[in-house]
Amino acid sequence: MTHSTKAFYWMAVPALLLFVTLHTVPVITGMFFSLTDYAGYGKWDFVGLQNYVSLFRDDRVLASYGFTFLFAITTTVVVNVLALGIAMLLNARIKFRTAFRGIFFIPNVLAILIIGYVFNFIFSNSLPLLGQSLGIDWLSTSILANKDLAWLGVVTVSAWQSIAFSTILYLAGLQTIPAELYEAAGLDGAGYWRQFSSITFPMIGAFFTINMVLALKGFLQAFDQIVALTGGGPGTATESVAMVIFRGGFQGGEYGYQMANSVVYLLVIVAVSVIQLRTLQRKEADF
Repeated sequence: MTHSTKAFYWMAVPALLLFVTLHTVPVITGMFFSLTDYAGYGKWDFVGLQNYVSLFRDDRVLASYGFTFLFAITTTVVVNVLALGIAMLLNARIKFRTAFRGIFFIPNVLAILIIGYVFNFIFSNSLPLLGQSLGIDWLSTSILANKDLAWLGVVTVSAWQSIAFSTILYLAGLQTIPAELYEAAGLDGAGYWRQFSSITFPMIGAFFTINMVLALKGFLQAFDQIVALTGGGPGTATESVAMVIFRGGFQGGEYGYQMANSVVYLLVIVAVSVIQLRTLQRKEADF
């Protein structure tokens, strides 16, 4: 065995052991307990697939899936539309371009839990005062206390924090486009929209795919921002799947049942990501 080979094993084996210990073993353990009635403490019995069958009859679980997908899809669209627009502005020849890029990236550095508590104060205190002074009834009370509007507050905060990262990826993509293409298109009489649809978007198709997949996957796992903003309320109106799993599994004595929910949700996220990735990659080939 050569010196370089030994060095490789000294680096790879510890990392592999850590991954197996901290990831693979817990996943397998959770899958096992999903087949039991384990409450998180005490004795347990093997119940087979009963937990999985019960999930599809549980209105609270089904409602959490509905909210999570509504929130994730809406926020993904908002983030990518705004991030692409901001990236194109920051890629233009403007003064203080580097400074603006740094400023727009700040939200990505901040902890989402802290951001959530700050916006909770804004939605619950500052905006209602503004709404009362302007005579706007729906803004005079906290939208986080309104079961029909609370999800929009969660979307707003999540999008504000996530746009920064997507903007950076789009900026990287825009900088790979040769300036000569735009010059040639301009000489041919192509307008701004024509240049965007025929040059810009097709050339950054791979970056669009990455952003869409990462954003949707991340928002499907939403937890921190919901805890800080609404706590899943009003009632259970903004309760995500991750929150249901946490509350039931670690606080409600439903460890085995929520492990089954976790397994199902893992499969759902993987399936959605694979389908989304393949669909967008086929679209890239069509450009």
